[in-house]
Amino acid sequence: MLLYDQRYRSITIQIFALFLLMLGAAWLIDNVISNLRLLGRTFSFNFLSQTSGYDINQRPIEYDSTMTHGRAALVGFLNTIILAIMGCALATVLGVLAGVLRLSNNWIISRLVTFYVEIFRNIPTLIWILIFGAVMAESMPAPSAFRGDDATSSMIFDAIAITNRGVYVPAVLFVTDLGYLTLGPVAPSLNWLLVIAVIVASLFANKALITHATRVQNATGIRPKTWWKSILILLVPVGAVFIALGAYLEYPELRGFNFAGGVHLRNSFLAMWLGLGIYTGAFIAEIVRGGILAISKGQTEAAFALGLQPGKTMRLVILPQAMRVIIPPLISQYLNLTKNTSLGLAVGYMDLRSTLGGITINQPGRELEGMLLLMAIYLAISLTISGLMNVYNSRVKLKER
Repeated sequence: MLLYDQRYRSITIQIFALFLLMLGAAWLIDNVISNLRLLGRTFSFNFLSQTSGYDINQRPIEYDSTMTHGRAALVGFLNTIILAIMGCALATVLGVLAGVLRLSNNWIISRLVTFYVEIFRNIPTLIWILIFGAVMAESMPAPSAFRGDDATSSMIFDAIAITNRGVYVPAVLFVTDLGYLTLGPVAPSLNWLLVIAVIVASLFANKALITHATRVQNATGIRPKTWWKSILILLVPVGAVFIALGAYLEYPELRGFNFAGGVHLRNSFLAMWLGLGIYTGAFIAEIVRGGILAISKGQTEAAFALGLQPGKTMRLVILPQAMRVIIPPLISQYLNLTKNTSLGLAVGYMDLRSTLGGITINQPGRELEGMLLLMAIYLAISLTISGLMNVYNSRVKLKER
């Protein structure tokens, strides 16, 4: 009955498959434990509390070689997150612009965008990363070129220096120091937590304002002007916090043979950011183009009949409808970019792969534990991105009656 009765057949097959899967997992775990016992080793993550003994060039938080492997893994994790966020932002902006411009009636613009898309998406990511790294290291001037009256290079707006060692930009510092959270030096400064909290609150307030304007428009047919209110909501609270904390800019200055002060964006970070962002942007451009072409031409004609200009037609009519087609493949591109940050080892960018998955597992000889932890972190990052984007996708999809 369990095999030939259609009511129970599928359940029987699923239970049998689950049993085989559990049996295989048990055999694999037992095999690992037996091999570790033969080698005289145990399964432990205690190595995370040991002294790392190596330095990391790009440090978003305080770190030195006397700190633990766990701290080094945290620095690599933050480097991965920063690169992934900035890479996705760059890829999205380039992809949307390129996808729209490729459908332009201007022959020159559409051909140039087509050239960009076809060139970048048909050459491996690693090659582009190495090319951008070589350009930054070989083509940019040395810091000594900015020295004295014989300087052959000058800073941009007297604030930004582009050199063969990286880009130096002003840093935002605070006169008032609110210190750190009780969690210790791992936690970010309360100054920046306060700024971030005010920015998030301003975004929610601006969203409430736009929602209210939409309700008024639906009820009366007239939409109240909100642009100046949005500017005040988004800028005034943040500006007030910066003023209250005594924020000021620390500009980079040439001292000796190198620049000091400000924020140093290293060549490794710039090569990864440009390589991943521009490469992924070419794929997003094709996704955006496909989403736009999926919308009936009647929508564009109807918008033109109402007197809407082409720019507003694209922004208010076409793109909102195309989002339901664009978002699902866009999630995959974000995931690919995030996982491709592991290529940073090729240009010396110390991300999670280079710290936890590289030096950390080699020093104490904990390859299995390190790789399992590395896989779990990447899995958590990917699932978080997928979850957030799926929530956004559910909000922009068409609501059927």
